[in-house]
Amino acid sequence: MTFETVLARARAEGRTLLNEVEAKQVLRDAGVPVTNTTLATTREEAQSQAEAAGYPVVLKVVSPDIAHKSDAGGVKLNLKSKDDVAAAYDAIMASCKQHVPGAKITGVAVQHMAPQGTEVIVGMTTDPQFGPVMMFGLGGIMVEVLKDVSFRLVPLTSRDAGQMIGEIKGKPILDGVRGQPASDIEALKNTIVKVAEFVEKHPEVQELDLNPVFAYPDGAIAVDARIVVAGA
Repeated sequence: MTFETVLARARAEGRTLLNEVEAKQVLRDAGVPVTNTTLATTREEAQSQAEAAGYPVVLKVVSPDIAHKSDAGGVKLNLKSKDDVAAAYDAIMASCKQHVPGAKITGVAVQHMAPQGTEVIVGMTTDPQFGPVMMFGLGGIMVEVLKDVSFRLVPLTSRDAGQMIGEIKGKPILDGVRGQPASDIEALKNTIVKVAEFVEKHPEVQELDLNPVFAYPDGAIAVDARIVVAGA
C-alpha cells in the first residue's frame, strides 16, 4: 500500500495520525529499517499473525484515541505461545476500554519482539520558517529526561547524519562503554538519511518519530513509529 493510499484513507477517516501498522508499512517501503508489523482485529487473527511472525511477539493496541498505549495497559511483551497471545489480546481490550472509555479500537499491532539494543530516537518536526527538521538522540525515556538531541535541516547528507550522531553528549554510549559493544554508526546514519528522504518526498508529513530505534553492533531497527500528516 502506497503512502498516497494510506494518506487518503486517513484523511477520509478524519485522522491526521497514521496508526503504527500504516506508519511502519510506508517507512519500510521507503527503505527505513522497521519491524514487520501487522494488524489483527480478532483474537484468532492475532494468534495466526504471531505464529507467522515468530515468537516471542509483542502486541500493542491500535487506536486513534489512545496516545500512551502502555499507560492504558495496551502493550504486552515477550509473548511465547498462542495461549499467551490470546490472553494478551483479551487483556489489552479490557484494559483499554476501562482506561479510555469510548475509545475507538482498530485492533492490535502484532510484531516479532526484536532483541534489545541501544535505544536511540530518529525524529522529524516541521518548523514554520525552515520546514522539515531532523532530530537524533538517545531514545526511550532518555530523550525526555536528558533532552540530549541534535538537529539538521532537510535535505541532509550521510555526512550531516554522522555529525548529528557525533554531537550528542551520549555518543560514548554508542561507541561502547564499560565493555558494551559499539553500535553500528553506519546503520544509524542510513536510517537518518532514509527518513530525511522520505519526509522530503512527502511534504504532507508534519511530524515523525522512531522511538526507540534499537542500535546493534551490526544494524539497527525501529520498533515503534509515529507519523502525523497534514489534514485535508
